[in-house]
Amino acid sequence: MSRPVIITCALTGDSDTPGKSPHVPVTPEEIARDAMAAAEAGAAIVHIHVRDPQTRRGSREVALYAEVVERLRAADCPALINLTAGMGGKLIFGPDDPLTVAPGTDVVDAATRLVHVEALRPEMCSLDCGSFNSGLGDEIYVSTWPMIRAMATRIRNLGIKPELEVFDLGHLVSVLALVDEGLVAPPPFVQFALGLKWGAPSDPRILLAMRDMLPPGAPWVAFGAGREQMSVAALSVVLGGHVRVGLEDNLYRSRGVLAANAELVADAVALVRTLGHHPATPEEARAILGMGAAGQGR
Repeated sequence: MSRPVIITCALTGDSDTPGKSPHVPVTPEEIARDAMAAAEAGAAIVHIHVRDPQTRRGSREVALYAEVVERLRAADCPALINLTAGMGGKLIFGPDDPLTVAPGTDVVDAATRLVHVEALRPEMCSLDCGSFNSGLGDEIYVSTWPMIRAMATRIRNLGIKPELEVFDLGHLVSVLALVDEGLVAPPPFVQFALGLKWGAPSDPRILLAMRDMLPPGAPWVAFGAGREQMSVAALSVVLGGHVRVGLEDNLYRSRGVLAANAELVADAVALVRTLGHHPATPEEARAILGMGAAGQGR
């Protein structure tokens, strides 16, 4: 049967991608512009990082998030606004002494990772449910169980819907523990990140195992990195999940052809329809995720 499939567009991320594509939005104006274009193309959710306009690197600056969110609210952006809460977990070991951190390290506590979320009250925010090795040298993303638990508690108390990020099988165990403790309002919304170096591979057997560990009725989405973006999107839809695309995860529309965010959303819309379903409206997305009426969290 046909069903509504939520399409999320992850607009920019925090990786060193602006030098690789002129389409990666950097300034708050560019990020808001891309969010509106993605919503018009069919995205029900826009996932937002911000970047320092001077360095073009990922930022935790609340004022930058505020400008993006204010622009979207002023323009009556129909899509659900989903702010990352994943910044502030980067740990880089020193080359000679692993007890000495190297430049670029940015590890902050749970409360600090949510400062912009508390200030802006979006409808959604991400919550990374475990630590993992990065594909970049000695870099580790740090998300300890006490941090996860503290962030989940605060997000629940704010009435914001968490997007529970799973980069490997053990992270799903953390998700299940959050659910068991009542720290996530039902239904839990889980996102499987596949194909990232040192994380869970984009293997259908892995995705099936992860899907089958979820609580009954939990909505979920799987996304693939790089050239695997659309193949994982198709697999996710076929297996009952939702879709995420965007320049945070993949810069190309086809081999050698750089993409824009709205183009990737348009391709996802075509894929969903080809598979016999339809892109969820923001209202349908809220219903699927067990959220209240539009404007919750504002």
